[in-house]
Amino acid sequence: MPTALITGITGQDGSYLAEFLLARGYHVVGTSRDTRQLGTSRIRHLVRDIQVEKMDLLMQDEMQVILEKRQPDEVYNLAARAYGSELYGEPVLTGEVNGLAAARMLEAIRVVNPGIHFFQASSSEMYGRSNEVPQDERTRFDPQNPYAAAKLYAHCLTSIYRASYGMFACSGILFNHESPRRGLEFVTRKITNSAAKIKLGLIDKLELGNLDSRRDWGYAGDVVHAMWLMLQQLAADDYVIATGETHSVRELCELAFSHLGLNYEDHVVHDIKLMRPTDNTLRVGDPSKALRLLGWRPTLTFKGLIGMMVESDLEIVKGNRARQP
Repeated sequence: MPTALITGITGQDGSYLAEFLLARGYHVVGTSRDTRQLGTSRIRHLVRDIQVEKMDLLMQDEMQVILEKRQPDEVYNLAARAYGSELYGEPVLTGEVNGLAAARMLEAIRVVNPGIHFFQASSSEMYGRSNEVPQDERTRFDPQNPYAAAKLYAHCLTSIYRASYGMFACSGILFNHESPRRGLEFVTRKITNSAAKIKLGLIDKLELGNLDSRRDWGYAGDVVHAMWLMLQQLAADDYVIATGETHSVRELCELAFSHLGLNYEDHVVHDIKLMRPTDNTLRVGDPSKALRLLGWRPTLTFKGLIGMMVESDLEIVKGNRARQP
């Protein structure tokens, strides 16, 4: 039975990856900075099937202790500060968690067991305002915020450890990927959750920024499959993981509201304060390398993904309303 260690296991990707690996007979160990909240987290349904270690991403010695104790065959570094104000706020902490933590983990692996296969969750945010469309593994990076800069540092360190020490270290350059487990602070979930609340008469309006902003949105369950495939190859490499399609926030709204029999134009209000500097950047990935070498394919369409999220939020909102006194 192989053992996998997942940092950030309580996040969207961590929970899907844990399910994926358990189904393939893995012994799954996760790390979290606060293990007291597992019963209310995204992995509450998995707590009997996995082990979770408390670990501070700022402490390399803790990483080494856990690696020595658990002896994983694979390490997936998914922990990150990733949303909203965290893109720009607290740049020092963002650099520590998204950048230096990966360096600490790579060094801990080199010291404990350089034969461990390592996956780094890189981000399409690293491309910034790239003029090249679509973006692939050779596209120039141009980070525009502290989150992206820190991710690029971790991405480069992964490549350096692969080249310098012969370690099996891979980076997946992940484009936007969503699911019903996405946090409410992300625009996709904000829209599907608000549409459900509007349908049930709990709110009437939804304020959004640039409705014409376009992104390459995939399904988190498909993305974690790609992560695993990378670590099963004969040689380590980096791969863009994307759908190759773009959709606008406006289209997302139209799909989410129409799924509930509503017209988004009756409820969505534009708020200029919610605009971001890179909203007009066309970011779309070219997954050709992953399709060709990994045999990976997205399984869920954009329409199917948004429908899944709306249905999930409708049940959540109904349940929350039923529990109110």
